Amino acid sequence: MADKKGDFRIILDPSTGIPVYRQIILQIEMALADGRLAAGYQLPTVRGLAVELRVNPNTVARAYSELEIRGMVSTQFGAGTFVSGREVTLSDDERRQILAQLVRGFVSQASSYGFSVADITAYLQENRAGSELGGKQ
Repeated sequence: MADKKGDFRIILDPSTGIPVYRQIILQIEMALADGRLAAGYQLPTVRGLAVELRVNPNTVARAYSELEIRGMVSTQFGAGTFVSGREVTLSDDERRQILAQLVRGFVSQASSYGFSVADITAYLQENRAGSELGGKQ
């Protein structure tokens, strides 16, 4: 799912242990908080996003419903689901918690392939300069 700038996409990771509907919610919340999604942006239809993500439409409907209850999106019958004008901010602590969940899942998966935290850290440090220069590695 990409916006006009092409920098927003929902990517599911079943290895994190985070339910799929929560991953959808968290990624939309993060995109709202950091400005990748703005008021008025039309989200894909429930069915369209479900097909794209290869999940049950009820999963996407649950995520959209929770986002609507929180006032982050509004659904207009026959027109679609749109990002509301409500400002979303995440504290540094909330951002750290989300990052911690993601990193734990990644480290767990990498360790199942025999990589250590030291291996991962060394790789990230070696490739840091490339990513800081526009992602060229």
